[in-house]
Order: sequence, then C-alpha cells, then structure tokens
Amino acid sequence: MKINIKNMVCDRCTSAVKILFKDLNIPISSLELGEVETVNVLTPSELTILNDHLKKQGFELLEDAVKKQIEQIKKVIILKINELDIDEDFILSKFITNQFSKDYSSLSKIFSVNENVTLEQYFILQKIEKAKELLLYNEVTLTEISQKLGYKSVQYLSAQFKNTTGFTPTCFKTLKSKNRIALDQI
Repeated sequence: MKINIKNMVCDRCTSAVKILFKDLNIPISSLELGEVETVNVLTPSELTILNDHLKKQGFELLEDAVKKQIEQIKKVIILKINELDIDEDFILSKFITNQFSKDYSSLSKIFSVNENVTLEQYFILQKIEKAKELLLYNEVTLTEISQKLGYKSVQYLSAQFKNTTGFTPTCFKTLKSKNRIALDQI
C-alpha cells in the first residue's frame, strides 16, 4: 500500500518516519521522501492511528490528490537543490514540466492557490535556506555557493538573499541568531 506523507523533507524526516512505522509494527517495503510503501494494506483504524502518531512528529497523511501533487513538486525541488548542481541556465518551468509531464502553468496555479506562494518563490526560498546552511558550515565560499545553486553571479545571490532575509550573506554569518527556517515550514 502506497502512503503519501506531508512534511517529509530531509533524511532525518525519513529516519523518524521509519522508526515510527517500526514502533507501530507496520512493515514497510520502501521508504523515500514523502512516500512509504507498506507490505500490507492498512485498515482505516490503522491509518487513523498512524496519522495521529505522524501528526505528533509534525507529519501527516496526504489523502487529497492535489495535496499529493504539491508534495511531489516540493520533493523534486528540494532534491534538485540538495544536489548542489544547478546550472546557471536552469529553468524551473522546464524542469517541473519534464518531471511531471504536465503543463507547467496548471501545476503552478494549483501550487500557488494551495501554498499561497508561487512555485518560483518557493524555489527561491528553498535555495536561500540551502545558502544559509552552506554559509553556516563555512566550508565553501560565497562564490562556490552561488555556482552550486545556479546563480549567474555572487551579486545576484547576494541581492536575492538580502531581499529574502533582510541581510547580506556576510551579515547573516555574523548574526548570533541565524533564523533558519525548517524546510517543511517554507
């Protein structure tokens, strides 16, 4: 049985969900971001119990087809950004269209209506959160971050970073409170 789960956005989320299924004695055959395949079909009461436990950890079952589609879109965007190999000529609309074999404008409209943010804005917010993470690790330069995230220049990344956070990347690094946003909160 395929189960879609909202807010699974990182490896730790996957680990937490795996443990939860184990604790509930629900055998799984596969697990990836936003999706779990169980060995057996779950009863409605098992699904209710599962959903209650998921909610306690910040997740929830996705039953609505539109919500499932939105979570899939979020998943592919997060995975793309996590690759840290975005070409500077990357075009989000082409990427989404290729991933889902559907018209970008219809996917974008569904996303915007349900998430109160456009797909492009969501993509930018995710890239800025990844830039914050990389800045905090202090293992790569701002130039390298801009290249890995597909920015044409450091100046463009810095401008987008400041528009989104209110701080320049350099100023952000010096802040005591880093104001990181959990990926599932974007």
